[in-house]
Amino acid sequence: MNAFSHPAAVAPTIGYASDERALIPPAVKPRKTGTRRRLALGRAIPFGALVGPALLLVVWSIGSVAGLIDPRTLPAPWSVVGTAVDLIAEGKLQGHLMTSAWRAAQGLVFGVLIGTVLALISGLSRLGEAIIDGPVQIKRAIPTLALIPLLMLWFGIGEGMKVTTIALAVLIPVYIQTHSSLRSIDSRYVELAQTLRMGYGEFIREVILPGALPGFFLGLRFAVTYAWLSLVVVEQVNATSGIGYMIDLARNYGQTDIVIVGLVLYALLGLASDGIVSFFQERSLSWRRTLAD
Repeated sequence: MNAFSHPAAVAPTIGYASDERALIPPAVKPRKTGTRRRLALGRAIPFGALVGPALLLVVWSIGSVAGLIDPRTLPAPWSVVGTAVDLIAEGKLQGHLMTSAWRAAQGLVFGVLIGTVLALISGLSRLGEAIIDGPVQIKRAIPTLALIPLLMLWFGIGEGMKVTTIALAVLIPVYIQTHSSLRSIDSRYVELAQTLRMGYGEFIREVILPGALPGFFLGLRFAVTYAWLSLVVVEQVNATSGIGYMIDLARNYGQTDIVIVGLVLYALLGLASDGIVSFFQERSLSWRRTLAD
């Protein structure tokens, strides 16, 4: 008889094997995917950017209907809409809007171009940084609106002063954010470019510019906001047209509804321009994976 066929001979082997298996730690059971919590932000809310303004409009309407808001202090929304319709019918609102948009566009273009060029020179050259960064930081510490008296002495009180003021306000955020992105590019990419024997032009095109785009677009979003903020002030300095002029004239006559129309128009222009920048930002940076994706 074979010894391995006897139960007594097999028993010790089985016991030893069971003891050996007992020493092996149990496998970690994976969590059920159905109950796993997603750490990202989740799906985007459709028209989420309009939720906050819609709530403000609801509160404003309820306060006006309930008599909690004095119409002399803040007219009801429907009164403001009626005033806007009258201004459009008279052709005044369109004229002021076109003038303001043209001023803001000129200042924005000049400011973005100058800020980007300065950031590239300063960010890609130690000598450029030594020459440019100091004066830009000094300008950053001086509020742009504080320079208006000096700009009036230099350029007069015409369009040149207004466009220059907007451009000075715009170039600072573009320069700061673009310069910071340039200096924050991972040095491993530089080493990789050297390994691949890239030329300087190819290195700028393939590594530097894509790496600086996130900072550039962030600065551009700030720049658009600063352009409209500066426009509000400069259009109240010896202007004969523009939304700011319309608001200042309405203030002199106590026309609160026209003042509100101008402020709402500024808000809509700011939101629209920021939305346009965000649209191009998403398209240009579609290769990135972020928390919002």
